[in-house]
Amino acid sequence: MSQGIRTAHSVVEPTNTAKFVAATLVALYALITLVPLLWIGLTSIKSPTDSISYPPKLFFAPSTVGFCNLFTTRSRQTPEYIASLPPADNACERNARENNMVVVSRSNYVPRFINSLIIAIGSTVLSVGLGVMAAYAFSRFKVPGKDDLLFFILSTRMMPPIAVAIPIYLMYRQLGLSDTRMGMILLYSAVNVSLAVWLLKGFIDEIPREYEEAAMVDGYTRLQAFRKVVLPQATTGIVATAIFCMIFAWNEYAFAVLLTSGEAQTAPPFIPIIIGEGGQDWPAVAAGTMLFLLPILIFTVLLRKHLLRGITFGAVRK
Repeated sequence: MSQGIRTAHSVVEPTNTAKFVAATLVALYALITLVPLLWIGLTSIKSPTDSISYPPKLFFAPSTVGFCNLFTTRSRQTPEYIASLPPADNACERNARENNMVVVSRSNYVPRFINSLIIAIGSTVLSVGLGVMAAYAFSRFKVPGKDDLLFFILSTRMMPPIAVAIPIYLMYRQLGLSDTRMGMILLYSAVNVSLAVWLLKGFIDEIPREYEEAAMVDGYTRLQAFRKVVLPQATTGIVATAIFCMIFAWNEYAFAVLLTSGEAQTAPPFIPIIIGEGGQDWPAVAAGTMLFLLPILIFTVLLRKHLLRGITFGAVRK
């Protein structure tokens, strides 16, 4: 009998072999997914010649040319003109003069990057704000045709962007919203609000109604109970929803290409058209991509605990 007790194991707790296999698979998957990011990072510090060399170089002399080309606009000049200039006062100017070029102005990368920040943050705040109020209404009130309305809201996520791209373009041109930050914020919010409603409704459904009823018995209004009782308990779900909405707005490409070209253009359509001397400037493209990844990476890492809790919210009931 004692031997049977020693050899018995839980059907829930995984065995050591299962843990090892799972850890190996996760590590392998993480390695595979990190290879493209690592390659982009290496390309960003290569010289233009090394970036297009074949076979690809894994060992090379690091260079700041990619970042310099990303942030500046250069013009080719004669050696005599360059010799007449005063000494270069920064690394980017020195890199340019080594190639018989001079820095004439700053590039448009920073304004495009700022556009991405404003549009992504604005659309995330708007879509999550509207989504949490709509989700609360669907969760707590008897809305006529609630199931049909929820399906209609969800159906907006089923349409491919190209199916509505031309009508939206014509509508925006008539309303004067084409190539404006407000137009992109409204568009991304309209796309994200369906995701926000469905995600947040699941979170709010898990919050017991008794908490709000007790608050209203104590003299709170419905709005006060929503603000002081429901919202604090739904923080995890709100943060998780905000992360997904932010990622979509930050990475969106199709609408940004069609509806923006200058003032409101975001970084995704700008990065691929960075042109260097004689063709694509791959170090500058890689440098722009690496910098573009940082904000969303930092945002997700800082809120990762809420994200993990939000994904598993309601999975285990006490």
